[in-house]
Amino acid sequence: VKERFKMEKIKITQIKSSIGTIPVHRKTLKALGLKKIGSARVHNKSKEILGMVRSVNYLVTVEKA
Repeated sequence: VKERFKMEKIKITQIKSSIGTIPVHRKTLKALGLKKIGSARVHNKSKEILGMVRSVNYLVTVEKA
């Protein structure tokens, strides 16, 4: 029987506008589900999500959910 483990959750909040950023970073914010300043989403802490957060780290904050 395969044992399942609980993924850690992180809360990602957009703190700066995407206006004036490069198009790839705007698409990354959209893929994370962030649309406006102050919007927040909860995601599983995975390598893919952390890589996306690292690319737009100047636009978002991350905390444990």
